[in-house]
Order: sequence, then C-alpha cells, then structure tokens
Amino acid sequence: MNGKSHPGTVKVWDIAVRIFHWSLVLAYAIAWFTEDFEEPHEIAGYVVLGLISFRLVWGFIGTRHARFADFIYAPTSIVLYLKSLLTTHPKHYLGHNPAGGAMIILLLLSLFGVSVSGVLLEEVEEDPQAQIETTQVFASLNPISNAYADDDHDGDKGDENPEEEFWEEIHELFANFSLFLVFVHIAGVLLASKLHKENLAKAMVTGRKRMPSGNDAD
Repeated sequence: MNGKSHPGTVKVWDIAVRIFHWSLVLAYAIAWFTEDFEEPHEIAGYVVLGLISFRLVWGFIGTRHARFADFIYAPTSIVLYLKSLLTTHPKHYLGHNPAGGAMIILLLLSLFGVSVSGVLLEEVEEDPQAQIETTQVFASLNPISNAYADDDHDGDKGDENPEEEFWEEIHELFANFSLFLVFVHIAGVLLASKLHKENLAKAMVTGRKRMPSGNDAD
C-alpha cells in the first residue's frame, strides 16, 4: 500500500512487530485462563518465552521503530512527556512515546520473569534430582529459601519442597505484576489515542500511524 491510499499516515510498525504483539496477547491470555490446566498453560508459557526471545533480538536488528534505541528514553524525557499530557498539545511521537516505551520494557521483563520462573517451577516439580540440586543452591545462597526450609523443618509445610514453593511464589508474583502492567498499558493506549486523536490499537493492526505535525513531532 502506498501513501496515497492512506493520506496523513505513515508506515511505522513492521509485520514482525505486529505479529509479535498480537501473538503475545493471545499466548498470555491463554496462559492466564488455563492456570488450572497444566499442559495448555505450559505450552502457552513456552510460546510467551519464545516470543520474548524473538523480540529481544528484533529490538536490535529490526526496523527503525522496532529497535530499543528508538523508544528507550531517559527518565527526564518520560516525566516531560507525562507532563505534556496535561497540556492542550501533548507531544506526539511516531514510534512509542517515552511512557509507552518504558511500559514495553517493563512488560517484557515481567513476562520474561513469569516464563522463566514457570520453567524452573516445572523442572523442580518433575525432576527429583533438580529438587536436590536447587535445594543445595538455595540453602547456601537464598535467605528466602532458607526461611521456607526452616518452616519445613518445623513441620508447617508438610512434604512440600521449599524450592517448589519458592518458585510458585515468584511465578505468581510476576504473573500478578504482569496483569497489573497489562491494565496500565491498556489505559495508557486509550488515553494516548484520545489525546493524540489516533487509534493506537488499529495502528498495531495496520502498521500505520498518523503523521505528526511539525510542532509536535518526534
């Protein structure tokens, strides 16, 4: 499609970014709603981990607006952008705005934490040798695990492996934090769409965004 078919818009998001975005949304939703169903939950988790791995690579070798260098801003820039939202002419960015860029990084890190903790939890649950090895490691390095182990010695935890419980807690922590970030992200997209008079969700489908004017562009 050429510019004449979409007056006032420009191609921003490449096909890889768009497929990644909606695939991640779907995989995360499946993982969340299949928490009580082990196999689909684990498969969705591995898909999330694979997608994040791809995005990390694409963040360095992808197209301009897909690269981390395009949307990782200094904290001062994030604050200035948030302040501009209170004005009648908030600053418009062609790619991710500073706040949106920060949210992307937080989501990637949090979802990575969910996925990795889920993999480690699965390993500890299914591999008795892994339970022994992780117990030895955590006993020497991790005070939280030692606390669980002490509770276990007191008989409060029954036959539960302290490392299994530890990774369950970490997995749940990241899962809940990711859900919180998702809601904040959606709210931010809706707010930015209204203030900048453009449909950001649609842009992640078509790949095209409104061309910023000369006085608010970046």
